[in-house]
Amino acid sequence: MVWDPQQYLKFSGHRLRPAVDLLMRIPDFAPRAIADLGAGAGNVTKLIKERWPDATVTGVEGSAEMVAAGRKAAPDVEWSHEDLGHWRPARQYDLIYSNAALHWLPDHAALFPSVMAKVTPGGMLAVQMPRNFLAPSHVLIGETALNGPWRSKVEHLVTPPPVEGPAFYHDLLAPLSQNVDIWETEYLQVLEGDNPVKEWTKGTWLTRYLDILQGGEKAAFEAAYGERVAKAYPKNAAGQTLFPFRRLFMVAQRKG
Repeated sequence: MVWDPQQYLKFSGHRLRPAVDLLMRIPDFAPRAIADLGAGAGNVTKLIKERWPDATVTGVEGSAEMVAAGRKAAPDVEWSHEDLGHWRPARQYDLIYSNAALHWLPDHAALFPSVMAKVTPGGMLAVQMPRNFLAPSHVLIGETALNGPWRSKVEHLVTPPPVEGPAFYHDLLAPLSQNVDIWETEYLQVLEGDNPVKEWTKGTWLTRYLDILQGGEKAAFEAAYGERVAKAYPKNAAGQTLFPFRRLFMVAQRKG
């Protein structure tokens, strides 16, 4: 995927809120080394550094465009341009934080214990992932993919939801942890503008499909999805679009 920082940050306030909610649920302690996995444009990594100014904070990000934006937003953070799927650090971290990133990686049954192994004993793992994949915003992307001349090019992207339920992650992390805190929040996001749910997904999940298509076919796919999703999320009397969005959170302290 080619990430567009400007498109992603169109809804930066809404995207930042769960990241801050996660950050505030991490107990007070004094980590010396912190990794932010999927650090994106650095707006959250900057907040991590502000909370723990004496720690060495490393932003790990696979998009060159996002790393460039992150270096501007958080110049006092160390940046590592590498694919999360190939992240094999030589050291452990006192805190591994990841906001809206790990759902892009497969095989969570193996992934989460592997990430926890990179946390120092007594350290913390803090993760937020979207769990909105059965909502119209995301289901209609798959429906559009399977009902058009582009089907053969994009149907392989129509897969089951990448994030499991809370109990799945509890069962993975509890044997490795002293304490596990897992919860879900559904935010009622009030969006402005023309077809804002399409613009929202265009910054994330829809990008996978649009990257594969070219020219007129790409525009036609976006328009077909846009028509469907606008009907699913009509404007209210005030001209706003209400977009419920569910997210899964977890904070786990590794056994000492």
